[in-house]
Amino acid sequence: MNRAVFSILVENSAGVLSRVSGLFSRRGYNIDSLTVGETQNPQFSRMTITVSGDEDVLEQIEKQLSKLVDVCEITKLPADASVCRELILIKVLCDASQRQNITAITNIFRANIVDVSKDSVIIALTGDQSKLNAFIELLDGFEIAELARTGITGLARGAKTLPLA
Repeated sequence: MNRAVFSILVENSAGVLSRVSGLFSRRGYNIDSLTVGETQNPQFSRMTITVSGDEDVLEQIEKQLSKLVDVCEITKLPADASVCRELILIKVLCDASQRQNITAITNIFRANIVDVSKDSVIIALTGDQSKLNAFIELLDGFEIAELARTGITGLARGAKTLPLA
């Protein structure tokens, strides 16, 4: 099974997200990751959608997305020619004696402790999915109370941009 990351420039108007996600549900496709945010031009938003499937399915998804009225431009981000990142927030339950070990792991990954309380810490980490997964694995001996991932967002390397943005 292959994975594709699509960077999509859409009109920034009500209902766009619903129409795009509706396309996936109507056709039985699954979205692995979805992020949306306004671009430097407030008329447009950028959606980054990560999907898995065989080449025929991925090609069909791209064709169907390009047919939507709200979609201005769509680009498939190649793994070797793009920068993709994800943010994760993790709340780890710990006491004062465990905090030093958690801080050491956090420092190795260049993560940030963004909140400390008497019995927990919240850690923020940005990176590719493999880095985030490795970090979570190292926290295996600690009790993770909550975890939130933003989903992948990405841009093509170099001067190439989506038009209109």
